[in-house]
Amino acid sequence: MTQQPGDTPRDWLDVATKELRGKDVESLTWHTPEGIDVKPLYTQADLENIDHLGTLPGIHPYLRGPKATMYAGRPWTIRQYAGFSTAEESNRFYRQALAGGQRGLSVAFDLATHRGYDSDHPRVVGDVGMAGVAIDSVEDMKILFDGIPLNEMSVSMTMNGAVVPVLASFIVAGQEQGHKISELSGTIQNDILKEFMVRNTYIYPPEPSMRIVADIIDFTAREMPKYNSISISGYHMQEAGANLVQELAFTLADGREYVRAAIAKGMNVDEFAPRLSFFFCIGMNFFMESAKLRAARLLWSRIMEEFEPQNSKSSMLRTHCQTSGVSLQEQDPYNNVVRTAFEAMSAALGGTQSLHTNSFDEAIALPSDMAARIARNTQLILQHETGITNVVDPLAGSYYVESLTSELANEAWKLIEEVETLGGMTKAVATGMPKQRIEEAAAKKQAAIDKGDEVIVGVNKFRPTAEPLIDIREIDNSAVREAQVARLKRIRRDRDQQACDAALEALTNIGASGKGNILEAAIEAARARASVGEMSSALEKAFGRHKAEVMTIKGVYGAENDDEAYHSVEEHIREFTKKLGHKPRILVVKMGQDGHDRGAKVIATAFTDLGFDVHVGPLFQTPEEAVALAIEKDVDIIGISSHAAGHKTLAPMLLKELASNDAADKIVICGGVIPQQDYDFLTKAGVKAIFGPGTNIPKAADALIDLLRERLRGKNI
Repeated sequence: MTQQPGDTPRDWLDVATKELRGKDVESLTWHTPEGIDVKPLYTQADLENIDHLGTLPGIHPYLRGPKATMYAGRPWTIRQYAGFSTAEESNRFYRQALAGGQRGLSVAFDLATHRGYDSDHPRVVGDVGMAGVAIDSVEDMKILFDGIPLNEMSVSMTMNGAVVPVLASFIVAGQEQGHKISELSGTIQNDILKEFMVRNTYIYPPEPSMRIVADIIDFTAREMPKYNSISISGYHMQEAGANLVQELAFTLADGREYVRAAIAKGMNVDEFAPRLSFFFCIGMNFFMESAKLRAARLLWSRIMEEFEPQNSKSSMLRTHCQTSGVSLQEQDPYNNVVRTAFEAMSAALGGTQSLHTNSFDEAIALPSDMAARIARNTQLILQHETGITNVVDPLAGSYYVESLTSELANEAWKLIEEVETLGGMTKAVATGMPKQRIEEAAAKKQAAIDKGDEVIVGVNKFRPTAEPLIDIREIDNSAVREAQVARLKRIRRDRDQQACDAALEALTNIGASGKGNILEAAIEAARARASVGEMSSALEKAFGRHKAEVMTIKGVYGAENDDEAYHSVEEHIREFTKKLGHKPRILVVKMGQDGHDRGAKVIATAFTDLGFDVHVGPLFQTPEEAVALAIEKDVDIIGISSHAAGHKTLAPMLLKELASNDAADKIVICGGVIPQQDYDFLTKAGVKAIFGPGTNIPKAADALIDLLRERLRGKNI
């Protein structure tokens, strides 16, 4: 075919310039948060220096997929992440989902379980059963999978902190169903480095935590050939604010560190590497998310060359994906159905091996049955109605996607190499570098949203005139806790206490001595009916419990804001500071075992830049500890950040504690994932303002100044 007039990039530039009426075409370039400039036009010329073109699926470097036929041979696994309340309730939900077309289970545990506390521990009063299922022992695990044969069903478990007792309890539950350990299949997340960076459901310090990771890899490689010993997770990094280069680089750097840890334990790379898996978040940058998965496979094959594997499967990156939770919005919530569908298609076009699609109501509460069905059917429609499963890697050869894949790989590799200069990911995490970079990215993103530079339909543009009230799933925290405590009492009454104590002592000794396999010892403790909390405490005697240093950033949010609205709020705060005699003081607190601190950290940096004196409490505080700190710092406002549904229990406890300490004049506000249905309850309890997802931070700051003015008027100041 001969070239026609008007077919060259130069011709396009002429036409585009005329359409823009003299404006520079460069103004159409999109400067992404990753530092990648996306041009308005890509051509064959953009592929000239890309060396991965021409690769094939199922063949090194696996960029186009780890399997030769991909979905044309078999579609991805629909693996919905779910768990709430009691094991009985979650079991009912699982059975319903499996009957509706789901093909694998993915278990969400409550935060008490994540942090290694039994349901009767005083620190978890508001956490039991609220953001996942409460699991205290083997007996709970057996109920969770009642009627679900564990020799046939692949089970993924998102667990990192209490990974040893939870996996041990799962194994014993499988055995007591009548199955061999070798028959059990699924995945345990077991990715502790990520927890120190973002999600914070750690228990022990980094070094013993890495030993636990290696022991699990070792045991499963020997005894559980169908089981994935680790799911190296970037998901929570993106949810915490990481851009896509950071998510890609830090996730793969974590993976490299885990491989080194297993090899240091004496394992051959091919004994365990084929069972490593990954877990990525899929947000709203449609093509770049697909390119990210392609780049991840390319880079992982490059990283694995360092370890000289002989088995080709050792170099294949296999991944589960989940649509973004942060992209879900409280405002105009039915838009979330559309967002999730686009994100799901992006993951499929990128070549994921399994997928969870979020329910549209998850920005507000745990998913309802109806919302979960829509989320599951989103995947069924993609698989059966769109035709995307008929072609392997349909985006291959795209000028734009191949260019993005190359740029992401190059930028991520630079960051991976920077981690290497720090001595690897464990040492990088100890310096705080990854955590700081992610928090900076989160602050920049929030500034872009607040300014309206990043449009979110229904939130900062095209807002509805009225918000629909949707049905939500509510959990009776007190009832769940009572049921769990009663079952714990029965287990402790009926077990052989001497055998249980001996198994727990053996677990502590193996942890302290550095000899033997920790998971192997925990299985015996679980069989003796030691609880999750007791096994965690046994290891805590050997390792101690990790306490993170509170670190905040400043200047990033303010540097991104140069608009009139932002400076107007700054001026209001300056004027009020003169009247008050000091900067308005606010304490941001996270109570219970909720470690999701993106919102708290973004608020802290933004309010600091606006002119507040901000104090951030340590994670996992009790209401009593939060009030003591508020009094010590003499703050005017206490801001409760809630992400895991504990607010109806913990906020009233904090208010009662303030009153008993003659500090009821302090203003208490709440922010985070809080359903509209809870607003009246919190207001009646004494909360003065509630800020849900999508809140504009400068407007929220202005609202707090109004509350402080009102308080001063009440004191006649």
